[in-house]
Amino acid sequence: MKICVYAICKNEEKFVQRWYDSMKEADKIFVLDTGSTDGSYDALKKLGVIVKKEEIKPWRFDVARNISLDMVDEDTDICVCTDLDEVFEEGWRDKLEKMWKEDTTRASYTYNWSLDDSGNPIISFYSDKMHSRHGYRWTRPVHEVLAFDGVEKRVFDETLVLNHYPDRSKSRGSYLPLLELSVKEDPLDDRNTHYLGREYMYYERWNDAIDTLERHLNLKKATWKDERCASMRFIGRCYKHLNRPFEAEMWYQKALLEASHLKEAYTELALFYYDNKEYSKAIPLLEKALGIKKGYKTYITEWFSTDYSIYDFLSICYFNLGKYEKALECIDKALEFDKDERLINNRELILDKLNL
Repeated sequence: MKICVYAICKNEEKFVQRWYDSMKEADKIFVLDTGSTDGSYDALKKLGVIVKKEEIKPWRFDVARNISLDMVDEDTDICVCTDLDEVFEEGWRDKLEKMWKEDTTRASYTYNWSLDDSGNPIISFYSDKMHSRHGYRWTRPVHEVLAFDGVEKRVFDETLVLNHYPDRSKSRGSYLPLLELSVKEDPLDDRNTHYLGREYMYYERWNDAIDTLERHLNLKKATWKDERCASMRFIGRCYKHLNRPFEAEMWYQKALLEASHLKEAYTELALFYYDNKEYSKAIPLLEKALGIKKGYKTYITEWFSTDYSIYDFLSICYFNLGKYEKALECIDKALEFDKDERLINNRELILDKLNL
């Protein structure tokens, strides 16, 4: 099989070597440089990557992806789209070849979008940016997706893993206008309507976020419970910031009813009570969240639904209710995950209360 990697790049010189070392299992590597002013272009060229420079005006991710895809040789069997802040675990090519069948058009794999300092996944879900050379085009100005002109035949290997190590210094400034454009182009697109509402929330445009997220929930295609739950939780957050606690609590409860299989639904409602010092209401929700085994992979995962955070919150709740032995039990569980100095100090406070 002929397997080629393709990507877009702008000012990512510091990632070039690491990315290339991960991608070099491919037969060829193609990169569209969309206007780097650092040494990205020369660094890629030096490593033997086939690089082309072209600025996209006005900027759209789908246009850039399609130009980079057009660079790939026509006789390629499998195209693999990645970004320069991503790294495959070694042996990915062999796994891809083994799962790919004669009629396969697309392959899925594990994508660790966020990892802790020890390399353990925090947010992990399945991605599917491996596809046949012909019949696919990228669509949407941002949060772009692959569209196929026929009937897809998919394969999947969970052990094929791509890790993401994002550049936190990069601006997301282009996302909001591109999301607004995307929803304007396709008002019925549930996915980017949800993303647009979330983006308004990030910008603290609370009322715009509420209106957009409610519109998402009313779209016929908005049927995925995990994402619907997230929209409801985000609406709750917006009302919380607007100092409208009654509406906030109502939406958090709606989210819980929508997707009671998710830790996030329990934890965010618990945090609402926690922030209001209603610790006796928060505790059973946090305990319920702990009882949900993390058997799902979705980008919806939130940092506060990790076991470490839940034990941390539980410990504080129990401490404030004077249940110091339970608080100690929970803080010790949290410390099994992280030896954070704050956790250690909290443990000392609990021991003082227990006279230990």
